Amino acid sequence: MTSVMLAGGAFAADDAIRIGVPVGLSGANSVVAPSVVQSAELAVEEINAAGGVLGRPLELVIADDASGAAGAQKAFDSLVFQKEVDVLISMETSAARNAGLPIVSKGKVPYIYTSFYEGRSCNPYLFVDAWVPEQQVPPIVDYLKAEGAKKYFLIGSDYAFGRGMLEFARSYVESTGGEVVGEEYLPMDGTDWTAIISKLKASGAEAMITSTAGGAPNVTLTKQLRGAGVDLPYANLAVDEGTAKSMGADAAGILISASYVTGIDSAENKAFLDAMTAKFGDELRTPNDLSVPQYEAVYLYKAAVEKAGSTDAKAVLDVLDEVSFTGPRGSIQMSKQHHAPLTMYLGQVQEDGSVVVVETFKDVDPGEQCPKL
Repeated sequence: MTSVMLAGGAFAADDAIRIGVPVGLSGANSVVAPSVVQSAELAVEEINAAGGVLGRPLELVIADDASGAAGAQKAFDSLVFQKEVDVLISMETSAARNAGLPIVSKGKVPYIYTSFYEGRSCNPYLFVDAWVPEQQVPPIVDYLKAEGAKKYFLIGSDYAFGRGMLEFARSYVESTGGEVVGEEYLPMDGTDWTAIISKLKASGAEAMITSTAGGAPNVTLTKQLRGAGVDLPYANLAVDEGTAKSMGADAAGILISASYVTGIDSAENKAFLDAMTAKFGDELRTPNDLSVPQYEAVYLYKAAVEKAGSTDAKAVLDVLDEVSFTGPRGSIQMSKQHHAPLTMYLGQVQEDGSVVVVETFKDVDPGEQCPKL
């Protein structure tokens, strides 16, 4: 576990507002976690340089959750009860999030979850500024249908996110007249997709949709698909722009649906990208749909603390759905049952790993996520 304070020197060191970041620095998320940490570091540095929050500096406390449930229990417990953080802000696997939530409830700490996920995780302390299936899946399936696909093969990692995303995908495919001809899963840490790829090739599928644990599983699955000569239209519900870039030519042609791509043409996104480049230089990890929500969540927390006039958990939770922040993705407000309406981008990965936007969908509603909150 590491503690990082990025302050201007005018603050009292013992007066910091502590932001806990449990994140998968090892395990499946290790490919993407460094970009998440970088974006959090930039947000904290910018806020502290501008005077902090209520005159106090922000401090990051980062813990490796190993991308899974057991590691998350240790990381959350340490952050909440030993480090006594004021808030948790993190991108994690669904397995890690689910394992950490009971600790969040026990410790009564606000938790802003910054990862796209399968939806319907409802807890009074949990807010989400990333997308859910209702926002991500329809643009992809509608596009594939328009391209002529009627038969689909689904491949996922065997845990809450993988199954939850593909359950929604299956339902949406069938509701639009398509047919799912196969649905297969591999454990989160699985690396051999050979048997599943054989089933795919024999299925008669006209398109495939995948939803893995992100990071490393995306890399192994895509490499093996390409090695087996699979050239079906390929939509990936879990690949981020940074991971796509790391896969090189193997990722070319993959369809993604995301709330952030580096090519967004706005003053806020340009300023963000310039600041990231200036801070990290050659060490910069590609900003992506997992790291940018982390950056924006730090600012959303800042806005909530300032509106509440306090870091008191109840006071902050009472106003978190009322505050907004305009950043790289546009204006973000977690106003819909602790979730956020988002502009979504349907994109296609190019040979160099960049993403070309095919279509843009403004202010997509997350749907009924947590109506009882």
